[in-house]
Amino acid sequence: MSLLHIKNLTHYFGGLCAVNDFNLELESGELLGIIGPNGSGKTTVFNLITGVYRPTGGSIRFRDREISGTRPANITMLGIARTFQNIRLFNNLSVLDNVRIAHFGRTHYSPLEAIFHIGRYQAEEERITDHSLDLLDRFGLADHAETEAKNLPYGMQRRLEIVRALATNPSLLCLDEPAAGMNPSEIQKLMDFIQRIRKEFSLTILLIEHQMRLVMGICERLKVLDFGATIAEGAPEEIRANHKVLEAYLGEEAAE
Repeated sequence: MSLLHIKNLTHYFGGLCAVNDFNLELESGELLGIIGPNGSGKTTVFNLITGVYRPTGGSIRFRDREISGTRPANITMLGIARTFQNIRLFNNLSVLDNVRIAHFGRTHYSPLEAIFHIGRYQAEEERITDHSLDLLDRFGLADHAETEAKNLPYGMQRRLEIVRALATNPSLLCLDEPAAGMNPSEIQKLMDFIQRIRKEFSLTILLIEHQMRLVMGICERLKVLDFGATIAEGAPEEIRANHKVLEAYLGEEAAE
């Protein structure tokens, strides 16, 4: 049984079809990339999977449970986490608090215990802090725990966003253009980082990216979108030589 099963997924914005009859079978442990020109529907697919949008039609099943139209917070609780194309950290909070806040929804104390700091509150807050610090330490951010997120270098902000997603204990991690704005050295470090977290956390990863070096270097399978429709699917070496893909990226004359 596949971890994520998407069938005939379609979404319209008014009269514009942003995603047309999208299908996907994603097995546990896979690292799959979705690529395509700007405006091809990639991020819309992510927004549909994670509950930001309710699909116009089709089905999204996660662990054989229908999740179409489920609220984003509930989807996170089911085991799907994501990052965003434009970094969405809590800029004025510390690095530590950015990770701590990801535990919201999995706390084991009541609102009354939280208000009066009684019962399970203290032990649970200590557990959350310890887990957050452990994650920061594992990924080289512990020395910046008290730094405001906005003061981190760009590459570290990207890493923090991924660490925050990991704090939700996901089975499926959706990364939306994690290499955006990075130089070649940073991209290589990111590739190593993605491979590392995939192994250490037993993750299935769905990746949107424009950096061909990254997707060709780490993805086992690629789906290519253009104007909301899938135009190709296969191993990176197959996609690299696909005429329809070259045409979508470079134009018909250049592809020929």
